[in-house]
Amino acid sequence: MEVRTTRFGVIDIAEDRVITFDKGLLGFPERRRYCLLEPGEDACFFWLQSLDDPALAFVVTDPAMFVPEFAVPIRAEQMAELGLARLEDAQVFVIVNKVDGFLTGNLQGPLVVNTLSRAGEQMVIAEKRWTTRHPLMKVATSDERPTAKTA
Repeated sequence: MEVRTTRFGVIDIAEDRVITFDKGLLGFPERRRYCLLEPGEDACFFWLQSLDDPALAFVVTDPAMFVPEFAVPIRAEQMAELGLARLEDAQVFVIVNKVDGFLTGNLQGPLVVNTLSRAGEQMVIAEKRWTTRHPLMKVATSDERPTAKTA
């Protein structure tokens, strides 16, 4: 299927790569179909591109890469809604933002995707330990980046 995007132009994705969030994402209830775009094989950040809105895309990552102790408590009814028979079939992502020199992840609103059926849901975690802007990593500033020396 051809997908029009404002960031990447027209891209071709397989039908079985479509992730459906039946309830949409917080703030975007009508945008339900997405695809995950991987910039490279070793990438740790991805684009979650809306198939319903060419201008809507989120940077996402697997929070376990940055916060190993993070876990999403999934209730039995949520597993049933996602069609999950086993937790091992779920993949968790968090939406990433840049805030004050840091990349942050929304650990209060993780995205849980059934890797078999491609059904997804944005969970809401009330645990105060996690925030919507949990620091994941510091971003190098232009002063900190290496520069080439000229002779």
